[in-house]
Amino acid sequence: MSKDSGAGSGTGSEKATPGALVWRLSMKWRVAVDRAVAPLGLTHAQYVLVASLYGLRRAGERPSQRRLADVTGLEPLYVSKLARALEAAGLVERDRDPRDPRAVQLALTEQGREVTGRAIKVVQGLLRQLLAPLGGLDSPRAKEFSRDLATLLDAPLDPFAPTVHDDNEHEDEGEDQDNETEQS
Repeated sequence: MSKDSGAGSGTGSEKATPGALVWRLSMKWRVAVDRAVAPLGLTHAQYVLVASLYGLRRAGERPSQRRLADVTGLEPLYVSKLARALEAAGLVERDRDPRDPRAVQLALTEQGREVTGRAIKVVQGLLRQLLAPLGGLDSPRAKEFSRDLATLLDAPLDPFAPTVHDDNEHEDEGEDQDNETEQS
């Protein structure tokens, strides 16, 4: 197997749709993080939760499960399930919010802070590997990539909303490609 620097060499990525590429990249990242943090007793989803808790704590916040769901993009019910598992493992404390007895606040235990610190270092190494083809973590291309991802994450997605592109323009392109394929 050669180390060709071409975009998506040998993977068929050059013909994939942006949606398929986002899916494949997210799966590649999830699997890599799962493997990297498994020796620390974490899954990727648990890592997202503890790393977010770690960052929020450094900012002086002791978030509720709901706040953590908002920050991570995970469903509140899933955050609750993850928090219970992390509490059972001794990594997270769950307490009632004194301002709202219906809310549960989360915090890392001392063991949780230690494990999370190690996990963050491991995942940072993976991130450096992922972004190396763009020139590294602090490169202009990586920063632009991050801005583009943030833009896409901020864009609303409603599967029932009317499309916003010119259907005729894209249908014509598709027909031209189909005709070329049929003639080949």
